[in-house]
Parts: sequence; structure tokens; C-alpha cells
Amino acid sequence: MKYSKIEWCNHTFNPWWGCTKVSDGCDNCYAASMSHRWGHNVWGPHAPRREMSDSHWKQPIAWNYEAMASGVRHRVFCASMADVFENRPDLVPHRQRLLNLIGETPNLDWLLVTKRPHLIKKLAPPGYRYPANVWLGTTVENQHSADTRIKYLLEFAKPSVRFLSCEPLLGPVDIRRYLQPGPNGVRIDWVIVGGESEHGARPMNPEWAQSLLEQCQEAGVPFLFKQWGSWALLNQVPKEVIGKRQTLRLVRKDGTPVQMIKVGKKVAGRLLDGKEYTEFPQVQPR
Repeated sequence: MKYSKIEWCNHTFNPWWGCTKVSDGCDNCYAASMSHRWGHNVWGPHAPRREMSDSHWKQPIAWNYEAMASGVRHRVFCASMADVFENRPDLVPHRQRLLNLIGETPNLDWLLVTKRPHLIKKLAPPGYRYPANVWLGTTVENQHSADTRIKYLLEFAKPSVRFLSCEPLLGPVDIRRYLQPGPNGVRIDWVIVGGESEHGARPMNPEWAQSLLEQCQEAGVPFLFKQWGSWALLNQVPKEVIGKRQTLRLVRKDGTPVQMIKVGKKVAGRLLDGKEYTEFPQVQPR
């Protein structure tokens, strides 16, 4: 299987490093593993968070000028090594600095992904309204997280996009009702799906990803299949790769067996039903 890397964001920006695990999707957190490998003890409720340099904070200003000069908006993933809406007093000034920066960079679309969407309103400064260049997203790893978190995104009618990051996808998820406009006229506008790829990665049953694809297609919602993660379908892996690698048998709803093999994300790739899905929401011109 050929691996095709997807540039789903032009840049990644972290206002700080560090977080606290809050759900099943955090069990094998790549950010925590990376922090530990680099010698930063910034994980957990009592650990300090790593502050970023002034030169780091200036990078988005340069990206904004690049986007303005090219006439093409840039997407910024914020934050890969933290959660913008972690509720800690020491993070208040850094979050305010981030919101100020977002206001100063109107040519960048900021993707704020959180596992704490219930805090998005609470942690905003008094009277603050998220601008049009903010895309609000939450992680959905299973049905419980979907039903617990998505409702908070749908409270926001103003930001351009509300999206789901179903990665790592750990179980079947039905989001049909969230893909239809609610009382305030908004719905989930974009769905990203991917498997787990860190040490101890859990396999993603292909039926779960296929179901989300079908739900999005039915509702006309853009769908991005980001990666299989460490585990791939056995019948889609070249024979010369198989060797003595670990395999696992999963079962679909109808009882059909599915053979998975642990090959790493580069080999596993991002083909779903033999096709790459790289769809993005269409944002209205500002």
C-alpha cells in the first residue's frame, strides 16, 4: 500500500506544551510520549507547562504575511502538544496571548481542537466572541465522547467551522443527528478520521471508519481520512511486508472476520475502500 502524506494543515502552533489525560483517547497520547522522549516533564495535573519563546510566538505573524501575499489562506493546527482549553490559572495569560494573536492574523484559519469543549465559553475573556478565522473542533474517539462533547460545539454559530477529530477512533460512532442543522442553524461541518499510531496503538475496525464516511456522504459533510495508524488491513499489505508481524482478528457487526496487521502508519497508509478521502469545508469569503 502506497503511503501518501496529507498536508491537512499548513502549520502547527503550540502556545505551550503539556496537558492532563482525560479520556480513553488519551491512553497512548503521542504528545505525552514525545514530551518524555525530549526530557520535558510537562504531563499531569501537577506538572508545570512548558512556556514558549517570543520568537516562537512571532512565527504566525510571518505565516499571516505569506498567506496575505499569496492570496491563499493558511490553516494552523493549534495545539498538537497541549489543549487550549485546559483549565489552569497559570495558562490564563498564555491563552489570552493566543486569542490576541488569532485576532492579529486574519489570513490564518486557526483549528482549535480540544477534549474539553465544555470549557470553551467558560475560559473565554468576558464579552469575547470567537472570530471568523477560528475553527472549533473536539476529539471524538467513541460514542460516549461524541454524545458528551459535540453538543458544546453546536452552541457556537459564529466561528466558520465546527469539526470533529475522530482520532484515535476506538469504537463505532453514530453522529447523524449532529450532521443536521440544529435550532440555531449550525451543524458539524467537517469530520476527520484516523487510527492510533503510538506505542501500544489499538487497531481501528474498518467498519467504524466506513460508517462515518457513509454518514458524512449522506449529509453532504466533507470527510478526511487521515491515516490507518499502526494497524492495516492484512489483505491490503504487500506480502513482502508481512513477515512475522503481529496480526489480530476483528469482527464486523454481521460476524464477518477482519484480519489486521501491525505495520506502522507509513506502510498502513490512508486508503479507505481503495480511495483517499481528502475533503475540506468550503468557507465563505470574508
